[in-house]
Amino acid sequence: MKIAIWGMKEWEQEYVKGALSKGASDSEIVFYDGILNPDTLPPKNDFDIISVFVDSTVNKATLDHFPNLKGVVTRSTGYDHVDVKECAARNIVASSVPSYGENTVAEFAFALILALSRKVYAAVDNFRETGKYSFEGLMGFDLKGKTIGVIGTGRIGKYAIKIAKGFDMKIVAYDAFPNEAMSQELGFSYMPFEEVLKVSDVVTIHVPFLPETEHMFNEKTLPLMKKGSILINTSRGAVIKTEALVAALDSGQLAGAGLDVIEEEGVLKDEMGFVLHGTPEGHNLKTMIANHVLSDMPNVLLTPHAAFNTKEALIRILDTSIEDIQGIVNGSPVNVIKVKN
Repeated sequence: MKIAIWGMKEWEQEYVKGALSKGASDSEIVFYDGILNPDTLPPKNDFDIISVFVDSTVNKATLDHFPNLKGVVTRSTGYDHVDVKECAARNIVASSVPSYGENTVAEFAFALILALSRKVYAAVDNFRETGKYSFEGLMGFDLKGKTIGVIGTGRIGKYAIKIAKGFDMKIVAYDAFPNEAMSQELGFSYMPFEEVLKVSDVVTIHVPFLPETEHMFNEKTLPLMKKGSILINTSRGAVIKTEALVAALDSGQLAGAGLDVIEEEGVLKDEMGFVLHGTPEGHNLKTMIANHVLSDMPNVLLTPHAAFNTKEALIRILDTSIEDIQGIVNGSPVNVIKVKN
């Protein structure tokens, strides 16, 4: 088997090479820096398995480049960057990482919540820029007694609820498939999506990216949010319509936003590459401009899709991805992404 892997640091490469040398000793492994998409295809194209992260794009054009492909392994839970239907049509196995650390992402969501509620970044930046040791203009608010709305109560959402209970917050939630047993166990209430937005001081998003969740926060739903509330997104950028978010922040409807994911984040990650080699097809240029507007807003915290990024979580991701690769090599795939009709 010939295996190509994109976007791994040197220590990750050594970890993977050591593990695969035991379970796939006859395999040839090639590592590439950066991301894989139709604009960054390598000259070599005879790989049997490719492995990518969420910033890559494995679509029809990408798959066309690899005629021998038998497996696509994404080192992530979400897989909207992989055309799984096209993979299935070509008898290519697509595998993912079902879970790598619900606590990891939930903890990061609360890091963003605290940074906004207590103006931590503003305080640090103010002192560094002015040298003035003063708390003027930095009044925040307690989380205790505030209502948090958790959108999506899967593994990560559930852990976010547990953390919120530690802060003595009131908890409401929305999920397309409510888990009433869990609501009884953890002491929170399910409500319709619009009602959660209306009553919550903080809204944190933990849904997968699906056709049903695309732009669920938009020009109609964002104005329903409680005036002065804050919005946290550590799920997928396309769950929020960027231009609508800019409008809600500009009008004061929202007091702030903590965003670990945004639409068109691949372009933001490599703007020079897009300028030199990219094409506008498949990209929303207005959204790309809106991202820069967001980055200049003082009440917005943008982080570079880093919620997963702890040593413990990365090891879990690598271990599962190694199992995925070995499963394809051995003809017994695991963690296969199910294709929905």
